[in-house]
Amino acid sequence: MSRTTRRAGIVRAAVADTPKTNSPAPRRKAAVPEGTPDVPPMDMPSRPRRNRRSRTVRDAIREVNLSPANIILPMFVHDEKENIPIESMPGTFRLGWQHGMLETVKEARDLGVNQVVIFPKTPDHLKTCTGEEAFNPNGLAQRSISLLKDKFPDLEVYTDIALDPYNCDGHDGIVRDDGVILNDETVEYLCRQAVSQAEAGADVVSPSDMMDGRIAAIRNALDMAGFTEVSIMAYTAKYASSFYGPFRDALASAPSEGKSGRIIPSNKATYQMDPGNYREALREAALDEMEGADIMMVKPGMPYLDVIRALKDTSMVPISAYHVSGEYAMLKAAAERGWLDEKDTVLESLMCFRRAGADLILTYYGIEAAKWMAEQ
Repeated sequence: MSRTTRRAGIVRAAVADTPKTNSPAPRRKAAVPEGTPDVPPMDMPSRPRRNRRSRTVRDAIREVNLSPANIILPMFVHDEKENIPIESMPGTFRLGWQHGMLETVKEARDLGVNQVVIFPKTPDHLKTCTGEEAFNPNGLAQRSISLLKDKFPDLEVYTDIALDPYNCDGHDGIVRDDGVILNDETVEYLCRQAVSQAEAGADVVSPSDMMDGRIAAIRNALDMAGFTEVSIMAYTAKYASSFYGPFRDALASAPSEGKSGRIIPSNKATYQMDPGNYREALREAALDEMEGADIMMVKPGMPYLDVIRALKDTSMVPISAYHVSGEYAMLKAAAERGWLDEKDTVLESLMCFRRAGADLILTYYGIEAAKWMAEQ
């Protein structure tokens, strides 16, 4: 028998020994509730739900994602050793600048949040009508910034530029006796404040005052002082909102009552934006970008998602959104009463900021949100 014949016989035997397999049985369709109507498939070639049928598909094609890298953690600091709870913001504290602040930052960094913004609680005896404490080189804000950069050199430290934490009248600018908030005179002090914070080590200064022309003036002051690398995050569309109450509790920075015949406005409507205005935000954005803003913010966040989208669509700089104290307090109150699932609602809220166009989100939920993201 030839070698070829033997090989052919082996192949035939191998084929004969191969077990026959039947076609797989059709998969059973899931049962439907009794009473479900029996209808033919609708004539509908495009069914968007096909792209939502599983978590794998949903995760793969999600248009916007949320991560701790998008978060900036606001921190209230005071010149005391102990952390003091803020009653209107459950879970939030005035942090002792030497200990509590550092511990909070370490926890945030361990979770991937490496950006913070400092808000100092100025003692009343240091407040004046003109707020010179804002640019005290040994002030609480300056000491806090310096300590953070010493302990965490790669931490991105943002600061607040405004006079209200230092102003005994509770306004972002200097108040004339007839109640007018002085613009140009205030900007002079804001420039000094920005340079002082840059000297302390700030990476990003954030003018929240809403004075006209302050971005160009601060940019020039920083550059002339040699801080060309320090960024500006402008509070571009900061509305005269009712959502700021708990923040003002935290810093005791609400407008005060007039004394000695002085008129002190009870609100900030002459410099912060009217909540009914949309196009005005575009005007503010065009000015801030032209004047040198590196990042532009919308505040508050959730009620103004349309404005976030408008700035995203019309500007070439990153956009930030402030998930403000009132929004935080509402979610906390509803969660405490069992009316909302706190984790799901917070993460949905933050995702909505991202979807609207926010690259960065300032939120008091920064640490909690980062923990919840890690669980997913």
